Amino acid sequence: MNTVEILLIEDDPNDAELILLSLRNNHISNNIHLVSDGEEALDFLFCKNQYSDRNKNENPKLILLDLKLPKLHGLEVLKLIKDNPKTKNIPVIILTSSNLQADIEKGYELGANSFIQKPVDFDKFSEVVKKVGLYWLVVNRSPETTGFQSSS
Repeated sequence: MNTVEILLIEDDPNDAELILLSLRNNHISNNIHLVSDGEEALDFLFCKNQYSDRNKNENPKLILLDLKLPKLHGLEVLKLIKDNPKTKNIPVIILTSSNLQADIEKGYELGANSFIQKPVDFDKFSEVVKKVGLYWLVVNRSPETTGFQSSS
């Protein structure tokens, strides 16, 4: 399996298709993995159950996280990602239809790198996804790309 550049955690098939289409149309990523609930996302990240054969040393470069997920809410997923030394440095972008101030505050409190409300209009949505992908995959420097080694 090639290294996953983006892990998309999205339960709405229409939103997932729009995000995937936007990323691919803008040549943002070649390897995007889609999961549709919080438990599957954690299984993927921590190489459990159906993902037990995934390379434990290859994290996605970016996680796009919806909040309203089945099985495990997106904020719970975010907390588990950011609490684990293996995954805490992966940028997590909350991409959700929620505009609740409490969700925004809790997302940042738990370590989200950005909180973006999904636009309804396809062209606006595509532009947002393009900018997110370009910034986090091309412009941003992560600890992995700078050779930073955590002391933890």
